[in-house]
Amino acid sequence: MIIEPIDLQSIEVETGENPTYAIVWLHGLGADGNDFVPIINELKLFPDKPVRFIFPHAPERPVSINNGYIMRAWYDIFHPDFNHHQDEPGICGSQKAIDALIVREIQRGIASTHILLAGFSQGGAMALQVGLHQINPLAGIIALSCYLPLAETLSFETCAVNAAIPIFMAHGTYDAVIPISHATASKERLLAANYAPEWHEYPMAHTVCQQEVVDISHWLQRIMK
Repeated sequence: MIIEPIDLQSIEVETGENPTYAIVWLHGLGADGNDFVPIINELKLFPDKPVRFIFPHAPERPVSINNGYIMRAWYDIFHPDFNHHQDEPGICGSQKAIDALIVREIQRGIASTHILLAGFSQGGAMALQVGLHQINPLAGIIALSCYLPLAETLSFETCAVNAAIPIFMAHGTYDAVIPISHATASKERLLAANYAPEWHEYPMAHTVCQQEVVDISHWLQRIMK
């Protein structure tokens, strides 16, 4: 299987000069990199630990579940059951493109152990996919309202250097887009593979709530010591 590389355009925001941390934040299906830019101020991170936020735009592609409508998507979705007939070439293509963003941050002077991946919905699925397979040790993964893609490959394709990677997982109990059962099944997969995701659930739909942002902020402050 040949995976064509994707050159991702991104929005970058630095919270101070000479950032020592980087957070690559991946948007959901049909959105773009602008979607989570406002969260920077809400996270209230340490002013003495400047962060470079990278918000890449997913490529535009037809999405089968939306009648082939072209929109920004990290991969195609064929079926309401996300575990049914997954777009492995699309997932792996986006994985390579996000890997390239991580490599670029390392080349710019950010230690890999100071790089985090975050994402919402399809972006959260990609954060898990990339983070668990990344050959460089990362600081952590934030996986919001999502599921673990290509879960059957977890046991033999993940990278040992991230075997103990901190993972923040959160989901809404009223999520009708990605039912919470998909997320809890993914959490159980991770636990069975000896990962230790920190699990949060909130009385919300397929969105992000204020308490979730507060909990992410607290988690980041523990990670960014």
